[in-house]
Amino acid sequence: MPKGLKETSSIIQIGASVVESAPGTFTSSRVDLQLNPLDNEVFVVYAVDMDAKTPELIPATNTQNKLSISTTERTSVGSIADSNVLGQMATVVQEAGGAAVLNAKQPGETPPAMLPYIGIIATNDFFVNIQGVNNTTTMSGFVRLYGVRARADANIYAALVQSELLSA
Repeated sequence: MPKGLKETSSIIQIGASVVESAPGTFTSSRVDLQLNPLDNEVFVVYAVDMDAKTPELIPATNTQNKLSISTTERTSVGSIADSNVLGQMATVVQEAGGAAVLNAKQPGETPPAMLPYIGIIATNDFFVNIQGVNNTTTMSGFVRLYGVRARADANIYAALVQSELLSA
């Protein structure tokens, strides 16, 4: 547990999903954590798991499905290089002479290092983001966060909220 935080729950699993509003259209789904800001409550994320629909096999076309989890609302899927993205994955299907070549770039799971935690969500929600490329049907994705509720002291809570909001 990070310094200045006191764990107030055991491990919680939060599952969520997102479906594109139309093929190739960036779509974001808000997931409410029901945190209590009056008690300076935050969610400490220990791990994430992501699963996305496989893009379509279309002759002479490369298709993709990109999925991410972010702590603030985004206008694109983004990548793990963005400070507000907790996890991201992309799956690419390349058509090669009538056969499919699946190229899964899936860092969509917790880093292999022994990190004490991978992120802290200080605001009341997180977002699941998706966008397919060159598909004729809508893409979908599923995520699961593993973490605990914690209470922060006032100074740490204010800093976490400000940092999260400025990362948008």
